Amino acid sequence: MPFQNRTILITGASRGIGKAMAIRLAKEGANIIIAAKSVDEDPRLGGTIYSAAAEVEAAGGKALAVQVDIRNEEQIQQMVQLAVERFGGIDVVINNASAISLTPTEQTESKRFDLMQSINVRGTFLVVKHCLPYLRKGKNPHIITLSPPINLIPKWMGGHIAYTITKFNMSMLALGWAAEFKGAGIAANALWPKTTIDTAAVRNLLGGEALAKMSRTPEIIADAVYFILKKNASQCTGNTFIDEEVLAGEGITDLSKYSVVPGAQLYPDLFV
Repeated sequence: MPFQNRTILITGASRGIGKAMAIRLAKEGANIIIAAKSVDEDPRLGGTIYSAAAEVEAAGGKALAVQVDIRNEEQIQQMVQLAVERFGGIDVVINNASAISLTPTEQTESKRFDLMQSINVRGTFLVVKHCLPYLRKGKNPHIITLSPPINLIPKWMGGHIAYTITKFNMSMLALGWAAEFKGAGIAANALWPKTTIDTAAVRNLLGGEALAKMSRTPEIIADAVYFILKKNASQCTGNTFIDEEVLAGEGITDLSKYSVVPGAQLYPDLFV
């Protein structure tokens, strides 16, 4: 089993895509660090680091639940220390935590702008920075960042520039790390969905139940991550993957099982 005793840190892993990835990799025997803020359940969102950890262990993996706000560098350092004490190292980092506000310039409050910058860009950078000493020693070390191909067409630049620049910056980090860490044998890639994914953000912020029914389940991202992490780190790096393309590369073209509503028309995600 290629994931047996492999330690994977996932930010924002208490629910949604993060939790789906954690459970998928736990089924392969991985150690999972559930890194997120939620210790008390919000009825609108569901899930905590502890409930996610319980599901990971039920799936066959080992879990460490760590409360962390990646805006806080000291908490990141403590998270890494706890992970290393528990599992002896870190082999994979998945940058899933992200904040979103699809607002034009005049409607974007400075605190929302700062929140997106501090989580999406600064937090992502600092998580990798502090995990790097262990990734250098890791087993087939990978970094996966949940961010899109960089697409500078006006449709994506004009509608919600404050959010867009943070997601493109995350992709630039992934591409920059691929170049920076190539000599160390650490892979760095970005991954993004072709369609909307049924998450709390989609239901509560973007389109409600109607959009959720036109979406795929988080398991499509989880399966794409599984296939990326199986690849040799020295050979699979510097990509901005789309989930459908990853699965197609594995010969999987029937994606009907991922639809929330079988046969429903799917809604394209942002940036693709």
